[in-house]
Amino acid sequence: MQTNNARAGRPLSPHLSIYHFTITMMMSIVHRITGGALYFGTLILAWWLIAAASGPQAFAVVSGFLASWFGQLLLFGYSWALFHHMLGGIRYLIWDSTALMEKGQRDKLAWASLIGSLVLTALVWTVVLTLR
Repeated sequence: MQTNNARAGRPLSPHLSIYHFTITMMMSIVHRITGGALYFGTLILAWWLIAAASGPQAFAVVSGFLASWFGQLLLFGYSWALFHHMLGGIRYLIWDSTALMEKGQRDKLAWASLIGSLVLTALVWTVVLTLR
């Protein structure tokens, strides 16, 4: 039977305290979160399309909800998640081709995907609110 002392000589897995948090780590986590958020946002999109096919009353209910401050917040978050996840996917595609893999390049690409998603979201919502 092994004791705790016998196990003490085994190498341990690296712990989170060994790693320092980097922008690429954060973007990887956010990429996964936005992927999950897109699932729920697409359910809202499907609800809107089904309501449009169901008739004017159902469409009015969904449109009223999406026009509320909470609906607008959901749509804003959905559009940001869509852009962020898309740019994150492009970032991973670039890395899969082994381009931009140096430390400074990886960080710049991660920052570019974050800033790009914010800029694209702001541009789309500026156009939407201007055309209203």
